[in-house]
Amino acid sequence: MSTPHNQAANGEIAKVVLMPGDPLRAKYIAETFLEDPTMFNTVRNMYGYTGTYKGTRISVMGSGMGMPSIGIYSYELFSHYDVECIIRIGSAGAYTEELHLFDLVLASEAWSESTFALAQSGDDETRQKPSARVNAAIKEAAASLQKPLTEACIHSSDVFYHEANVDGHREFYAKHGCVCVEMESFALFHNAKVLGKHAACLLTISDSLVTHEETTAKQRENSFTNMMEVALEAALKLA
Repeated sequence: MSTPHNQAANGEIAKVVLMPGDPLRAKYIAETFLEDPTMFNTVRNMYGYTGTYKGTRISVMGSGMGMPSIGIYSYELFSHYDVECIIRIGSAGAYTEELHLFDLVLASEAWSESTFALAQSGDDETRQKPSARVNAAIKEAAASLQKPLTEACIHSSDVFYHEANVDGHREFYAKHGCVCVEMESFALFHNAKVLGKHAACLLTISDSLVTHEETTAKQRENSFTNMMEVALEAALKLA
């Protein structure tokens, strides 16, 4: 059953999907980690692949940037393709000097000033939560691989460039307890809640709003292997 945004036929997508924002990161994961990957989507260059990892069928697909984009793709995966679990694997900007480039962050919840949930279903909660079961699988996988991670509240922002007269990273950290920022998980968690599915978000720190360190675009595409390996191992426990 294809949709306007996904040409996959019914049965071509696995029950567990890893979802990076960058479709080229999805391509890298498929070609690097999956056996016999088959591309199921090229619509709008939002690449999606299904293959096997250690004998288990897993899919990976890009989400694009921002809540409207992941909102479309995750909703369709859950509702049209019988996907049960989506693990977002993305990049994030640190709000605290305690986080450094390439550190892993597991979202315990996503706070947002966004009206995505309100517009989508009348949900006025400003915090959306991941699946406890999926977070537990990710923590277990990280421990077995000896990959340290920080579990904390994250900020899902609608805005990449803020003007100086509004709250910035210091206020988001102090007022809301957000240790880093990305732009998708609030919508993903909300869609999973509305549809009775499971979702989580594992992030790699790609830059710091405190120290102004940053990774390159190429590093964001293919150097976040710790995050990829943890998510793949967690997917084995959830498939």
